Amino acid sequence: MNEDNRAAQRHRTLKGARIVINDGFSTFDCTIRNLSGTGAKLQVASALGIPERFGLKLEDGRQFSCETAWRTDTEIGVRFL
Repeated sequence: MNEDNRAAQRHRTLKGARIVINDGFSTFDCTIRNLSGTGAKLQVASALGIPERFGLKLEDGRQFSCETAWRTDTEIGVRFL
C-alpha cells in the first residue's frame, strides 16, 4: 500500500517512543517518523529481534497495540490494533 492509498492521512512527526515486548520486560527505543489514527512509521537502530506484534508506548503516555505491516533494517510500518 503506498501513501496515496492509506486509510488515514499520516502526519510527519519526530516523537520518541518505546517498543514494548515480553510483558514490558524488554523495550526498544524508537522514533515515530509519521503517525495517523490507524498506524505509524517507526525508526529503530535495528529491526532485529522485534516481533510482528508488540506494544508501543509514546513519551506522552499514549499506548497502542501494533502489528507490523512492513519492515526494513531500520524502519517498521505498523497498524494499530
